[in-house]
Amino acid sequence: MEQQISLKKKLYDHCVNFVDQRIKNAKEAMESAQEAANDETKSSAGDKYETGREMMQQEMENNAIQLAEAQKLKEIILSINPARSYKTAQSGSLVTTNHGSFYIAIGAGKIVLDGKEYFAIAPSSPLGMQLIDKSKGDSFELNTRKFIIEDIL
Repeated sequence: MEQQISLKKKLYDHCVNFVDQRIKNAKEAMESAQEAANDETKSSAGDKYETGREMMQQEMENNAIQLAEAQKLKEIILSINPARSYKTAQSGSLVTTNHGSFYIAIGAGKIVLDGKEYFAIAPSSPLGMQLIDKSKGDSFELNTRKFIIEDIL
């Protein structure tokens, strides 16, 4: 059991690092766009200057949206207790099926630990919504594939 909790902690830590990297990238992109906007000088072609500033403003807004989304993911992942075990699939569960192992937390994609593949998925994803509240032995179909839940941690 302790080894399983350790596995969930590693998956949890991977998701935290994933989100932290997204936050860092968004902040760096915002700073870079701000520096570029500050460095922009008015040339004799005023329209070119305004177009450049508008493009940089749009880039900053896009980066701000990405930062806000990453911060929401951070709140979600921090609300999970990786040491908790579950009887039914919930946010924070590691669900093993006949088609792979899924850590229900955030959509962070494939994670390889000790040579084994796991997939970090959001509870709101199509697969996540199918898994939520299911128990060991339950089954369901998704995209013509039959999933059978083999274990839940």
